[in-house]
Amino acid sequence: MAFIHLDIRCLYTLLICTAFGSTLSSNAEIKVNPPQDFQIVDPGYLGYLYLQWQPPVSLDNFNKCTVEYELKYRNVDSESWRTIITKNLLYKDGFDLNKGVEAKIHTLLPRQCTNGSEVQSSWSEATYWISSQGNLDTKIQDMDCVYYNWQYLLCSWKPGMGAHLDSNYRLYYWYEGLDHVLECIDYIQAKGKNIGCRFPYLESSDYKDFYICVNGSSESQLIRPSYFIFQLQNIVKPLPPDYLSLTMKNSEVNLKWSIPRGPIPAKCLIYEIEFTEDDTAWVTTTIENEIYITRTSNESLQLCFLVRSKMNIYCADDGIWSEWSDEQCWKGFSY
Repeated sequence: MAFIHLDIRCLYTLLICTAFGSTLSSNAEIKVNPPQDFQIVDPGYLGYLYLQWQPPVSLDNFNKCTVEYELKYRNVDSESWRTIITKNLLYKDGFDLNKGVEAKIHTLLPRQCTNGSEVQSSWSEATYWISSQGNLDTKIQDMDCVYYNWQYLLCSWKPGMGAHLDSNYRLYYWYEGLDHVLECIDYIQAKGKNIGCRFPYLESSDYKDFYICVNGSSESQLIRPSYFIFQLQNIVKPLPPDYLSLTMKNSEVNLKWSIPRGPIPAKCLIYEIEFTEDDTAWVTTTIENEIYITRTSNESLQLCFLVRSKMNIYCADDGIWSEWSDEQCWKGFSY
């Protein structure tokens, strides 16, 4: 009986191995082609590019399957790829056009179409570069954009170190929602040259990529364009509070200030308070517009504080501190 039992086990093992080998062999024969006509298309939106492709050839055997695509893309000097899985034939995103763009894509067949294991095609690749006209030192310097009080945007720059005296610059911008790229209509000038732009009211521009290109012209040389991408809520500079009060009760000091004027919601602000007790100063932050502190000594002769504001992490990834408010002080005598 032992001999018969052993024989059955061997036969069972043989059947499993044969079936598993048959599955592997079957999957190994399943192949799919990469997408066709993969390309990176620039519609002229200053860095907002289209990555598009066509289905692979010879998909007749997979008519009942939902074909997917794995797309990877990055700026050329980036250390990491962004990865997207999609069923579509088009994907849009923003890129820094000061650098090249590279992307690759392959076809994916899901497990239910391939006896349980995902099948991938080879990669199809594409690159995109803006023509590098003009020397690098003709680009503008020190681009600085501030969205004052979440109401009006102002950008300024300096001419490139290698730009000739006859050079002048122009600013163009676009964000999703505009039909086409717009040029600045209110330049800031110095000695007849454009050194900045005051933007008009920017409807529905928050929490979107805001694309800017500053290029130039000169009769004696080509000017290298400069590209920038901002999210406007991250460059907001609020107003400081315009009313401060300082009251005391025994050793407890109550500091209170007004919420800055303008459209910024109170929930979007953080405050930095600089407090001085005689010759000792310290700084703290709060999301409220009021704070209580304890005097270090009942013999203090002067207490002062001032406040500044900034967008907080609930409404922006970053922000710019406002100017400091006027100082509010209490002067008295020891008890």
